[in-house]
Amino acid sequence: MKTIRFRVGVVLVSFGLITTAGAAVQLTTPSVPTVQTPTVIGAISEKSITSVTSQTVAQADSATVHLDNAVAALDKGDKAATTQELKTGIAGLEAQAQQKPTSFKDKLLAQASKLKLLLPLIPTGALGSGVLGKAVSLAKLASGGSQLESIVSAGSLLGKGSQLTSGLSGIGSALGALGGQSSGQSLISSALATVGKLDQGGLTAKAAEPVAKTQLSSVLNLVKGVL
Repeated sequence: MKTIRFRVGVVLVSFGLITTAGAAVQLTTPSVPTVQTPTVIGAISEKSITSVTSQTVAQADSATVHLDNAVAALDKGDKAATTQELKTGIAGLEAQAQQKPTSFKDKLLAQASKLKLLLPLIPTGALGSGVLGKAVSLAKLASGGSQLESIVSAGSLLGKGSQLTSGLSGIGSALGALGGQSSGQSLISSALATVGKLDQGGLTAKAAEPVAKTQLSSVLNLVKGVL
């Protein structure tokens, strides 16, 4: 009986040592630290550039829509609507100039100031639709030039065909209202055909990009000459 009890005691002691050793292994197992990707302060991503550009395009489109509405309201004899739409359009032009300044900033603000001078003439009926229409067309020209330059200066033009088309169409419309030369309209038509390829992807878009940049530069110079 003594021998049997001794063996049982040895087994119990051995089992206790194994349990203790297992616990020790669990307690001493090191945890793997989580490695976090460092954030570079001041880094500018392509996504953020695209976001700012899109906001600029939306701001320009909104401003010109209100300006067109002002002309339409004046034609109908609605002085209150003309005043409200013109004020909103002017505010949009000023916001566009400040949001992403380009070489058109001063020209854009100058056209906004000229439109402000017309506001007191609306209630008296002294403002004709022809005068307002010409002033609005010049403002739309400045807005389109600023919009176009902001897109070009943002970097690659690939995938930006629709944005460039919007800017070019606005410029073409404004030039037409001002009696623009046929050479200017021809230049814009050529540019529109080229930028349309930028959204097609692949080699077609890559081949069109340098041509588009050259044509857009010529369009911008044309707009500055008119303003």
